[in-house]
Order: sequence, then C-alpha cells, then structure tokens
Amino acid sequence: MADAHVNLTTNDAGGTPTCDSRLNLPPCAIVIFGASGDLTARKLFPALFSLHRSGHFPESFVILGCSRSELDDDQFRARMREAVERSGDFERQAWETMAPRLYYQQVSYEDAAGYAALAARLDDIDRVQGTRGNRLFYLAVPPTLYETIAACLGETGLAVEHGESFSRIVVEKPFGHDLRSAQALDAILHRSFGEPQVFRIDHYLAKETVQNILMFRFANAIFEPVWNRNHIDYISVIAAENLGVEHRAGYYDKAGVLRDMFQNHMMQLLALAAMDAPTCFHADRVRDEKVRLYRGLKPFEVADEFKDLVLGQYGPGMIDGKHVVAYRDEKGVDPRSLTPTFAMIRAFVDNWRWKGVPFFLTSGKRLARKASRIVVQFKDVPHSMLHEVAQERLEANQLVFGIYPDEVIHMSFMAKLPAPRLCLRPVVMHYGFDDAEPGPRLEAYEKVLLDCILGDHMLFWRQDGVEQTWGFLTPILEMCETCGELERHLHSYPAGSWGPERAVALHPGFARDVSMKTSEGEA
Repeated sequence: MADAHVNLTTNDAGGTPTCDSRLNLPPCAIVIFGASGDLTARKLFPALFSLHRSGHFPESFVILGCSRSELDDDQFRARMREAVERSGDFERQAWETMAPRLYYQQVSYEDAAGYAALAARLDDIDRVQGTRGNRLFYLAVPPTLYETIAACLGETGLAVEHGESFSRIVVEKPFGHDLRSAQALDAILHRSFGEPQVFRIDHYLAKETVQNILMFRFANAIFEPVWNRNHIDYISVIAAENLGVEHRAGYYDKAGVLRDMFQNHMMQLLALAAMDAPTCFHADRVRDEKVRLYRGLKPFEVADEFKDLVLGQYGPGMIDGKHVVAYRDEKGVDPRSLTPTFAMIRAFVDNWRWKGVPFFLTSGKRLARKASRIVVQFKDVPHSMLHEVAQERLEANQLVFGIYPDEVIHMSFMAKLPAPRLCLRPVVMHYGFDDAEPGPRLEAYEKVLLDCILGDHMLFWRQDGVEQTWGFLTPILEMCETCGELERHLHSYPAGSWGPERAVALHPGFARDVSMKTSEGEA
C-alpha cells in the first residue's frame, strides 16, 4: 500500500530574505598536482569551472596544473576544455574568460629542482594576475605521493606563509591505511605545514543533506529531547553502490571497503547522527564533539571474532539487466583476492545518551542500486490502546536522511485514513532540498573548494579525529588480515543483491532500510 505524503514547504509568507550565495573570496592561485589524471578531469576541474561560470571566484585567480606529463599551457587548456565538455556543463563565454587563467608546469614529484621551477613560475603568475602570493596546493594524486610532495613543498619554501598571504595543502582520503601510517603521514605534513594549513577532504560532508543533519537536530526544539537511548531503537548508516571497482582496482584490492569507506565517510556520518551539541557553530567546537563521540565508541571485541562484523565479496550477477563479473574476475584484481567489497559493523557508543543502542554501518559495491542514507528507527509505542480495534500493526516512527539518489528528510508516522472503520496507515512528512529556494546549488566538490580558499575547516577532518577512527578500525583490520581464516568469514553475494544473507541476520531491518522509497521517483 503506497504511503500518503504530506509535503512540507518553506514559509515565504513573511518575505523570508534570499540567502546570498556570493562569498568574498581572496585572490588565489590553485595548484593541482595530478592535473593530467582522472580525478582532475572527472571531478576537480568541472567543479572549478562551475564555480567560475556561476560567478563565485574572485577576479584574480589562476589554476596551475602540475604533473609528470609533457604539456604546455595550450595543451593543458585543451584537455580541461574536453573535461568540461564531457561533464555537460560547458559554456563558451565562461570558458573564454577562464582559459587565459589556466597554466601548466611539468613537475617530477620526486625532483626538488622541479619545485624550484614551480616556485619561480608562481612568482611570475602572481605579478601578472595579482594573486597576492595566496596558494592552494591540491594533491589529486595517489596517497603514496602525499609525503613526497608535502616534503618538497616545504623544502622549497612554498609552504611558508608571508605576511597576510596563505599557503594551504589539500589531501584526499584515505589518510593513511591504519593508525600508524596515519600518524606518520601527519608528521610529514606538519614538518612543512601547520595544522591550520592542512585540509583533509571528505566530500560527503559537503552534501546538502549531510550539512543539514546538525541543523535538523540542533535548530529545532522538538527532536533533540527524543534523540537518545530511551526513544531510538537503532541508527543505520548506509552507503550502497551498484558500481564495481571500475578503474580503481589497483588501489581497491589493497584497501578494501573498510579502508575505502569506513574510516572516512561512514565515521563522519556516524558522528553527525550521534554527537552532542557543540557550544557554538565553530569549526573546532564541532570537531571537538565529533572526536568526543569517537572516543566513546566501544572497542571492537576481537575475542568474539565476527559477532559484530559481516564481510562479503561480490560474485557474478546482474546489474541493470546486464551481466557483470565477480570481483576476482575484474581487470587488475588478484584472482585469489580476499579483499572484502562489503562490510557491516555493529558499533556501540558507551555514553549516557547512547548506551545499548546499536549503530549499523554498512557499505558495499555491486549492490542492487546506489543509495546513501541515515535511518533513525524509533522504538515501538510502549502500549497500544488500539491493538484490539485496529487491524493494522502499528509501525514505529522512522526518520530518514536521504543523501543519494535524493537529498531529502523523510519521516513516517501513523495516522487514521478517512474511512468508515478505524484504518491506520503510515504517512510521511517529506522535505526535499530540491524544493528549497530556487537558484544555483553547489555540488560537493564546489563547496569544499570554496571552503579551502576561505580557510573554513568546518567540513574537513582534524588529525585527532583521523587517529580516533583509525584507532577503532585498526583492530578490526588486523583481525581480518592476520587471523589466517579470513576466507571462512568472507561471504560471497551475487552482484545486484543487497549483500550477504548474514548481514540480514546481524541487522534484520537492513533490507527494508536500504530498499525503502524516500521519493515518488525512486524505483
């Protein structure tokens, strides 16, 4: 039976002022290491072009691409134009004003002389374009190169901030591959850059629904009083993908789903759903509360092996009506690989608010469809006065923060339908962010790029948070990789399914949580 919907809209009756989306950005030179790579072409440069096209960038900005490839300025511009055209966001007039601000410098990442030439080129560009010595170094390269590039930038003096100018470095996840390597990477970064200069990107945090979780909880008086063990049965954090490893097989077969998704995306979503209110909406105060939540995570009970953990690896199956191969048959994957492509962790937070409430963190590849959401399942009513007269079972309230495919907040509750007899049905209060005030919206990469230029750390990891999450996950990784019996605990699942059957045994509500509709357009 289809859910009834009550659509909530913003109240403009009182002439609510339009939110000004323009920011006062300082002049800046954005230096992209890995400029000839896939990340730059697919994500980074289209986001930069979109920001320029929509008028967000200052007049004085440049983009300087760096990589090992032998290119000149014109060849680099041609590649970036192709990248924007493939993204479907190309606009000729915007391109003609942006192209003169694109430059290229060939750099061998391990060669200190190349960084000296880069410094000289940046000085020349500063004089021509008026970027005032402000530099943002974006590392769109494999994580194995982070330490090398950061050290060379420091040795060449490019990490030093002079007067009011800034020098910042941006690194993508993963931040190490375990606790020890994360601490080693941090030590290398801090030899050249101070903590305020380091931006550890997790683009999930810039998604509109994710940003609104704290607003939903702490800007409304009606939700926080029930946001605890007394009223919530469980919280489920889901990041399901229908894609396989694609072009990332070389990285993914070494990392697996726990390193690829859990240390970063899943832990951030957990913190937003469970953290206490910060004293003020300031980057460090918000991150203080996240770290406090991570410290409250109950240590994983390795002695009980896989009581709170399910691992899987996809076999052959059907995705969107097409046959797809098993993980071990993917190009670039070891045919004997024991790398998990699916994981579900049942975690607990040992504090006053959450004692005894399970948090199910689930992510996997080649699942039935792509869906990311946080499901807050409330407890059943303690006593039903209606069980003798209502034929329908009373369903417990459920709140869903939809992240993908729809950015929505979706809350179900029971109501009587207009009918001669008592007939109850779950109905839905639904708010979609596409229903908000019209106008251009920033995609995730666009938002984090703006914040890097502004120096706003709100949506970025702090090192103590990185270490706390690795501290929780490293015993799990060690258990999986050193027990010698991983094959026995690695459950195969057909591509196109919702994962191993054992996952449903650990979390009986998983199939419902991941497959529910949160909008009329979902399949």
